[in-house]
Amino acid sequence: MKKLIILTAITSLLSGSLSAQTSDKYEENMKKLKPFKIDIPQSILDDLHARLKQTRWPAEIKGSGWNYGSNLAYMKELTSYWLNQYDWRKQEAKLNTFHQFKAEVDGVNIHFIYEHGKGPNPTPIILIHGWPDSFYRYEKLIPMLTDPAKYGGDPNDSFDVIVPSLGAGFSDNMPVDQGPLLKTTGKLLMKLMTEVLGYKKFAAAGGDGGGVTSQILATINPDAIIGLHLTDIGYHNTFVPDPSKLSKASQEFLATLQQRFQPAGAYVSMLMTKPLTFNYGLSDSPVGIASLIIEKFRDWSDCGGDVEKSFTKDELLTNIMLYWVSDLGGTAIYGYALEGRSPSIAPGTKITVPVALALPPGDLTPVPPRDLAELSLNVQHYTVLPHGGHFVALEDPKPLAEDMRAFFKTLKQ
Repeated sequence: MKKLIILTAITSLLSGSLSAQTSDKYEENMKKLKPFKIDIPQSILDDLHARLKQTRWPAEIKGSGWNYGSNLAYMKELTSYWLNQYDWRKQEAKLNTFHQFKAEVDGVNIHFIYEHGKGPNPTPIILIHGWPDSFYRYEKLIPMLTDPAKYGGDPNDSFDVIVPSLGAGFSDNMPVDQGPLLKTTGKLLMKLMTEVLGYKKFAAAGGDGGGVTSQILATINPDAIIGLHLTDIGYHNTFVPDPSKLSKASQEFLATLQQRFQPAGAYVSMLMTKPLTFNYGLSDSPVGIASLIIEKFRDWSDCGGDVEKSFTKDELLTNIMLYWVSDLGGTAIYGYALEGRSPSIAPGTKITVPVALALPPGDLTPVPPRDLAELSLNVQHYTVLPHGGHFVALEDPKPLAEDMRAFFKTLKQ
């Protein structure tokens, strides 16, 4: 492996937080980092527009609605908006209001947002996304964590927030020849947090693959993890050797999970076994990748079948654009195949660090009972959120932010 190149060494971060630093000192440290700014070449945007104009639309079973996948009428409506009204440069400028950097870790360039908490003792936290979302998942949540006072919270509960882009955005592809993919990602992120940014201890949070990666961080170096905040328990934690020994609620959960996932999760079999076949369309057609992502955002969100009750067109398209402009639309799904062949975290792995579960009621899967979660997770905090689904940080971030502040406040005491 190449030697870790510490582009962002901050030698004064010895205590695991920036509490001892003045604002001026923080600014001084920021000058040591290699900043990154999103600036997509116009040629890529021109090519996108040309492809959108020349979309070849599929046939549709009359009256099928969304029963067979992304609805044709809605995809035509969204594509028309994408072509004629959506303003990438406006969204790009909004994303560039965040402090962004790149660091080379073991030869892999990792792009990340890094925002300092506005409080006397910020808790460092890494927010990790999954698929088919992106670091954009946390756009609304970041300021709620860095500046809680602005949102009615206590400045003592602020966070230093780090959000890497993984599989969609501006990091290199994670290495696929160094063992299980998410475990490799976890090792790189551990080095980013401890060796590059200099945190001795930090928190981690996420859902979907981001939740699994957070758990992997806790297996790599549990002494470095303050606690985990998860919006799902991870599919690996639903494999139970003897379900008959579970509570009735947990048995019912597993039965419902199987019923829901069998039709809705059919895509997983394709991605685990024949991802390259899938990838030709995703890499070549912007509407192709949009249709796949839109279907998941609709089905996995608390929107009652109307995706725009949860997300605006601009939000949906900005997330899709991060796959398209980075040319990672197809490669991002290889994680399914690699994890299927060699999982990063085995069922039954016990996570010993404190864990908070903040579970959205509108996800594809039902809310898991606490006793099931406690088989593998050290659950110290269990909440069913009032609203939201799989992408709750983008869909309804305020209750999530409040839950995160409440949990990590208890770990400071």
